[in-house]
Amino acid sequence: MTSRHNRGPWTYLRPVTDAILVLLSFGIAYWIRYDLQWFLPVEPAFYVRFDVYVPSALALTGILLLVYWLEGAYRNERGRLWFDEFYIVVRGTLVGVAAMIFVVFLSTPDYYSRLIFGYTGTIIVLLLSTSRAIERRIVATRRRRGLGVDRLLIVGAGEIARSIMRIVVACPELGYKIVGFVDDDPQKAQTDIGRYPALGTTDKLPELIATHDIDEVIITLPWISHRKILSIMNQCQRDHVQVRIVPDLFQMTLSKVVVENVHGVPLLGIREPALRDWQVVLKRGMDILVSAISLLLLSPFMGLIAIAIKLDSPGPVIFKQLRVGRDGVRFYCFKFRSMCVNAEAQVAVLASMNEASGPLFKMRNDPRRTRVGRFLRRTSLDELPQLWNVLQGQMSLIGPRPPLPSEVMEYEPWHLRRLEVSPGITGLWQVSGRSDLTFDEMVLLDIYYIENWSPLLDLRILIKTIPTVLLGSGAY
Repeated sequence: MTSRHNRGPWTYLRPVTDAILVLLSFGIAYWIRYDLQWFLPVEPAFYVRFDVYVPSALALTGILLLVYWLEGAYRNERGRLWFDEFYIVVRGTLVGVAAMIFVVFLSTPDYYSRLIFGYTGTIIVLLLSTSRAIERRIVATRRRRGLGVDRLLIVGAGEIARSIMRIVVACPELGYKIVGFVDDDPQKAQTDIGRYPALGTTDKLPELIATHDIDEVIITLPWISHRKILSIMNQCQRDHVQVRIVPDLFQMTLSKVVVENVHGVPLLGIREPALRDWQVVLKRGMDILVSAISLLLLSPFMGLIAIAIKLDSPGPVIFKQLRVGRDGVRFYCFKFRSMCVNAEAQVAVLASMNEASGPLFKMRNDPRRTRVGRFLRRTSLDELPQLWNVLQGQMSLIGPRPPLPSEVMEYEPWHLRRLEVSPGITGLWQVSGRSDLTFDEMVLLDIYYIENWSPLLDLRILIKTIPTVLLGSGAY
């Protein structure tokens, strides 16, 4: 999936950069082979000046750019991973260098070192892979700041539309900004989803495209609305707006559909459950290992926190609260007390000052917090006792936030999906904005995590948690 922001001068920046890096790699390879003489010394009789290699370096550059182009390296596709880029670079480099070696040694075998081409190929892979990583980081940073993004309008407000929303929330590096959504259901057409506004019915589509400067429209209507879909597609083509369709096959949710490609023939099937048996065992094993080691290593530090709480204000050190876990099972969640003893009794009095959306209650300057509690909440140190909940199996290191029973009672049906896995100390929404997100956006991120769980995703969240906690981003 391409973007209008990827066209223009940016289209030519990558091949130009690749050409420079290929030539640089050849120069470094010559320096290693003939000046440093790593691994294999060069006899004086076989020393070759660099200018002899210039035609070969230029020819190799041309060959590699052609091979990279054929391999799709210069097609801008949303969602392409760095590993995909790395694979293209490795495969293209092997093909290009092999072709160059064949041509060179077939024509002039006496003037070239075989080892220099091996050095060149290795250095090319290293430099181009690094340049891809830097490029992705720059683009992702710009998109997170709202630069170079496509303005997106979603047609439909069902489960598939929410699937698109949670992908956009979880992956801002994709370069989408959702302007809002439309739906012909009168209730859905007037009910916002988080910060994504309901903009009315599909009849307003031409007006919305013009007034909101829409770049792309994604249609998520059910398959029975094929006439409406065709009408919307025709309207988008007339307005020169890119349009895409997410098929709602047999009313299946998008999270349950998996698409495989067999020699150009798409095969549709039903995805396995979010967490299969071996994944549950692996995740639980990680939880036990990390929580046990953390409790052992952090126990002296937690003792100091307990002393500070006791000296600061009267009341118990540990605050326990009834929460809802996996499949609706209730348990007591442990935290360091960060508020006065009767804090829960004051919620009704402070309800008018609530700054959170949905069933949550949050205040930036909550008067119930103690002096030590303000520091603990800002740094999330108040959640350290939850490692005991993790060790007991009531929680996981990573997962959705454990809700209160009163919050669950206010859930909409689609919110209940976040109860399909064990709640976590940290999670995807905590490292994506924490308290600055709306409740619906939190749920969208939780469901995205459930549908896309992997050990690598857990590792990414753990790594992102560290700077989030240190900076106190969105915590209150």
